[in-house]
Amino acid sequence: MRVYVPLTLSGLAAAHGAGEIGPGPLTAYGVTPSLREWYVSDDIEELEYAALSRAASASLRLIAGRPDEARRRVVVAVDVPDGDAVADPEQALDASSLGEVRIARALALSKAAAVHVDADDAEKDVAAAAAALGAADLGDDDARFTVDGAEDHELLWFGVQEIPGLIG
Repeated sequence: MRVYVPLTLSGLAAAHGAGEIGPGPLTAYGVTPSLREWYVSDDIEELEYAALSRAASASLRLIAGRPDEARRRVVVAVDVPDGDAVADPEQALDASSLGEVRIARALALSKAAAVHVDADDAEKDVAAAAAALGAADLGDDDARFTVDGAEDHELLWFGVQEIPGLIG
C-alpha cells in the first residue's frame, strides 16, 4: 500500500539526517475503504491523489502549529506492506479522518517513492492558510476561502535523491 506521510521541511530534514521518518507511531494517509466510499471512484490514481491531498492538508496543520516553520507543505510517499498501515474503523465515518492510517514503526526513507513539496510561489498562500486555519475550523467562510487558496497549489514531485536540494 502506498501511504502519504505529512511533514514539514524541517521534518523532512530530520528524516533525511536520520535516514527514516519516525519514530512511530506515524499518522499517514492512504486508500482506505472509507476513502474509496467517500470519493466514489475505482480509479486508483484518483484515489491516491485524494489521499495525497489529505496528507497535504495535514502538513498544513503541522505548519500552522509551528510559527518558525517554512511555509511549504511536504508529503512523502512510501510503499509499505498492507498490514503495516492500519485504519481505525471507529474513525471511518469521521470526514476529517478519511484515508487516515496509523503505522506503528518508523519508515526507512530509502523506501520512499517520492517527495511532494509546494513550489516557492505557494509560500504566501500557505502562510495565509496556516494563519486562517483555526477560524476556518470554526466555520468562518472567509477563512475557509483562504485555506482553499493554499489547496489550489499543486504539490511538485521530487525524487528521494533530490531531498538535499529541498532542505539545503
